[in-house]
Amino acid sequence: MVTVERTFHCPPHAVLDVLADGWTYAIWVVGTSRIRAVDASWPSPGSQIAHSAGLWPVLLDDTTVCRRWDPSGRIELQARGWPLGEARVVLEVVPRPGGTCTVRISEDAVRGPGTLVPKPIRSAVIGSRNTETLRRLQMLAEGRHGRHTSAAEGSPDG
Repeated sequence: MVTVERTFHCPPHAVLDVLADGWTYAIWVVGTSRIRAVDASWPSPGSQIAHSAGLWPVLLDDTTVCRRWDPSGRIELQARGWPLGEARVVLEVVPRPGGTCTVRISEDAVRGPGTLVPKPIRSAVIGSRNTETLRRLQMLAEGRHGRHTSAAEGSPDG
């Protein structure tokens, strides 16, 4: 597994809220161009996100299945991207002092032609892709959290 991590300047729940919203998947997952459907039970184990990858008009439709969801800080996914194959992806959200967190993503090909790519090349590609994936997830989680914080602070109840 290739692992990349990044410090987010928001609490863990802000990241977990994004991960629990399957409709945001195409915003933060590099290579996903659109979401076609999200199971109502997402992210419960066995639930799916139907997505497409590529650029119009050449799009490949596939799915990602949630294998494990721990709302305290972990999600495990089986991401399909045929004809390249399938990957196991694990995201962990670890609280840090001061209301921040570290987010770690680990991924590797587990089925299909992607497993035939030599490990050093596969690791370089996955590492670069997931560095950008975490950048996008960070912007989304911090942005959502900032908006919610600002809205709450400006309200009569906040």
